[in-house]
Amino acid sequence: MKSVLRYTAAGVALATFGFASAAQAATATADAEAEILAALTVTLDATANALDFGSIAESGAGGTVTLTSGNVRTCSVGLLCTGTTVVPEFDIVGTPNAPVSISFTNNTIQLTGPGAPMDVNLTSSADNLNLSAGGTASFTVGGVLDVAAGQTAGTYSGQLEVVVIYN
Repeated sequence: MKSVLRYTAAGVALATFGFASAAQAATATADAEAEILAALTVTLDATANALDFGSIAESGAGGTVTLTSGNVRTCSVGLLCTGTTVVPEFDIVGTPNAPVSISFTNNTIQLTGPGAPMDVNLTSSADNLNLSAGGTASFTVGGVLDVAAGQTAGTYSGQLEVVVIYN
């Protein structure tokens, strides 16, 4: 009986040794990090703060008025454009050298007034920008205004909203 116990104990010891030597562990490490970007702010420039197509005379045929983001106006045949134009300039502040994208809440807005609303298809001077080493950048907004044939005379207005996010 003693020899059976001895052999059993020796067998268990050998079996345990076999499992211990067959199971090897290896480890490795990796660094973990996170960069918190500065909150983006977008403000409207105090002097260039509206999208103003100027004064438009409509001859009964309607047409379009294009005002580029560089403040260059073109009127289609049937429209006479006069007066001063303005394009809004937006200033961005955020993390230096970070890339950002620019879009609109709505690419088409409506100007409302005494007659039928007029659509404006918005354009931006940039879809993507890299903020400067100081963390700043600017962009301007233009658009194409659709004037209906026989558009009622008067002042029309609306609002546009820009969206700037980190890429």
